[in-house]
Amino acid sequence: MPRTPHFTRALLATAAALTLVAAASPPQALGVGDRLFPTLGNPGYDVTSYDLSFAYPGSNTKPLTATTTIDALTTERLDTLNLDFTHGKVESADINGIPATFTSVKEDLVLTPKSPLPQGTPVHITIRHTSDPVSPGDGDGGWVRTTDGLAMANQADAAHLVFPCNDHPSDKAMFTFHVTAPNGYTAVANGLPVGQTRTARATTWTYRTAHPMATELAQVSIGRSSVVHRAGPHGLPLRDVVPTKDKAALEPWLAKTPDQIAWLESKVGAYPFETYGVLMAQAQTGFELETQTLSLFEENLFTETGYPKWYVESIMVHELSHQWFGDSVTPATWSDLWLNEGHATWYEALYAEEKADRPMETRMKAAYARSDAWRAAGGPPAEPKAAAPGQKISIFRPNVYDGAALALYALRQEIGRPAFERLERTWVRLHHDGTATTADFVRLASDVSGRDLTGFFHGWLYAEKTPPMPGHPDWKSDPPATTKAKPGPHTAPHAASAK
Repeated sequence: MPRTPHFTRALLATAAALTLVAAASPPQALGVGDRLFPTLGNPGYDVTSYDLSFAYPGSNTKPLTATTTIDALTTERLDTLNLDFTHGKVESADINGIPATFTSVKEDLVLTPKSPLPQGTPVHITIRHTSDPVSPGDGDGGWVRTTDGLAMANQADAAHLVFPCNDHPSDKAMFTFHVTAPNGYTAVANGLPVGQTRTARATTWTYRTAHPMATELAQVSIGRSSVVHRAGPHGLPLRDVVPTKDKAALEPWLAKTPDQIAWLESKVGAYPFETYGVLMAQAQTGFELETQTLSLFEENLFTETGYPKWYVESIMVHELSHQWFGDSVTPATWSDLWLNEGHATWYEALYAEEKADRPMETRMKAAYARSDAWRAAGGPPAEPKAAAPGQKISIFRPNVYDGAALALYALRQEIGRPAFERLERTWVRLHHDGTATTADFVRLASDVSGRDLTGFFHGWLYAEKTPPMPGHPDWKSDPPATTKAKPGPHTAPHAASAK
């Protein structure tokens, strides 16, 4: 999969060192050395595709039977091969059709092939296992139980609670899903449908992505749902997944998506994937989530009457923006999260400004006042503090939402609107279907603007204190103690965070 040369070299260096250690010691949990999640991902191979089969038993409290098939290419000699997987029982594991021994070490599944795998070897891995929808206790994602079935919320590192994988965004791959459920249920997954088989008791749906995807963006919905189809811009096939009983009431919201896509295309260019839609789940997640081609929303965002219409629409645009920023252009490390959330917050705010007369400048001035407090609590935008113990999604703090959007506002102030808009379009075109880093964004911004912006970005992305705002020298950031109790973005009026 496409990835930046600097990060790839770092991965390979890590892989070489860790593979040598693994060869000389008992099986151990490994990782690619992500600053925020050091044991996430695994060295020594690159996944090209996942083929996932799930059989839903008709109860969202019982484990699903599952088979995960992975095609990969080794980047180093491997005596053992690690996958991220926990919270499921492994029945068997094969590598290239030959049974492999396996053991669990912390949150890794360690496979030992019959003979070592040389560098450059194609690897076909088949694992038969269960996938348990009952939370392991930390509530940080994986399967989400809805009132009528299941959905997925795998960000930031919960895909491996559902299926064995290389659970790091740097290793994107193609996905195929086969989901079997009793008749009366509907299953939908990322990508487009490619087949459906029905028996007297159950139906199997098959979906396939047309673009590579990070594991944290996988989505499978199983429920008593209806799939609503319509055409988007340029004939783009749209499909929304909603509780059947609420289909008519939700239609006014669903009908807004084509115009929202057209609006974003006018800002950053063509929609990057083969389809789009919203999944409105009857669940209490505490967030919305940009799962690729099928964004996850709590249904009550649309059914509760206390949320202003403009606000709900802007949250829809937030998740839609992620299809460009986060899904198509994926962060190479979790420290690059601000590139996802800052951009999605930016276009959420820009949409509210243009469509609902909610001035961007007003929101950014308010964010500037809180920015030093956000940096103190969560770190600067591009160097966020690690998650709190037992709260992995706590990396999603205000510093990577409005705090990061504030850095983009400062950039537009610094280089001017025309250059900023060229940068945005060039960014998503250059890194389409790939991964990218903060350093990549800094280099491209410097190239587009025709000046070295390294110092500018250092202050806005890494400094302890917020730099002066270009064009607004009168803006002040309050000391952290005076803003500690103020809510961050997306805490009001909607209690969920738009991830």
